[in-house]
Amino acid sequence: MPRLHANGIDIEYETMGDPGDPPMLLIMGLGAQLISWDDGFCAALADRGFHVIRYDNRDAGLSTKMEAAGPADIIAAYSGDPRPAYSLEDLADDAVGVLDGLSIGAAHIVGASMGGFIAQLVAINHPDRVLSLTSIMSGPGGHDAIRPTAEAAEMLIRPPGPTREERIELGVIARELFAGQGNPFDHADERRRVERAYDRMYYPAGFGRQLVAILASESRKARLGRVRVPALIVHGLDDPLIPVENGRIVAAAIPGARLLELAGMGHNLPARYWPEVADAIAQTARAAASRLSA
Repeated sequence: MPRLHANGIDIEYETMGDPGDPPMLLIMGLGAQLISWDDGFCAALADRGFHVIRYDNRDAGLSTKMEAAGPADIIAAYSGDPRPAYSLEDLADDAVGVLDGLSIGAAHIVGASMGGFIAQLVAINHPDRVLSLTSIMSGPGGHDAIRPTAEAAEMLIRPPGPTREERIELGVIARELFAGQGNPFDHADERRRVERAYDRMYYPAGFGRQLVAILASESRKARLGRVRVPALIVHGLDDPLIPVENGRIVAAAIPGARLLELAGMGHNLPARYWPEVADAIAQTARAAASRLSA
């Protein structure tokens, strides 16, 4: 896969679709890699007329690891004393750096989970670089966030075992918990996904530093009122990690935002929802194009 240098780090990225189509930047969540944007979902977006770009955040996948910062003190962060190695704003600057590295002036920005936090900050801090905003299974952050269930919160900090098999098994258990109860869970398929991610890059230190960045972040609710591009908020009704109330708060904070709630979906994006979500993202992007041409 190609790599670019931006914002002082190296960022691994991949593209799909026609480079002549409107660009769409996909931003993934906590500890996740660009491959967490399923190939089929990316293809669905490309088929709807977009040049899709997905990349690894810093401290994840094959992008630069912030090893000089040392291990994160997650206990201190949960106790109210976060000492982040970097901020979510830095991650938003990285996203803009990807656009800079690819000579893209502005793009449709799509983020999932922590990637939604980052996408919101791109729209807030770099409004001239955003054509439309889609925030999936995300929230407002800070004191305005509705907390996860106790079981989901515990899963975030459950220590992995020492072996590959134990770590993969924990990953499958976590995915099943976060998926909620509304959809059948394909253990074999999910295990293949976890194995693929593990073998590409297993890096729990980066997960810890990203988690502390989230815990250190402030609410974006008031600032979201400054967003002036077409916005789509997508959320599963069965999300235990970032409950649906978070999506409703974000949608209410952004003028004119559309809220798409999906029955049975948890903190994931199963294939059965891809056509509906891809259509909604395309509609939001077309609204942006119509506004620009008016």
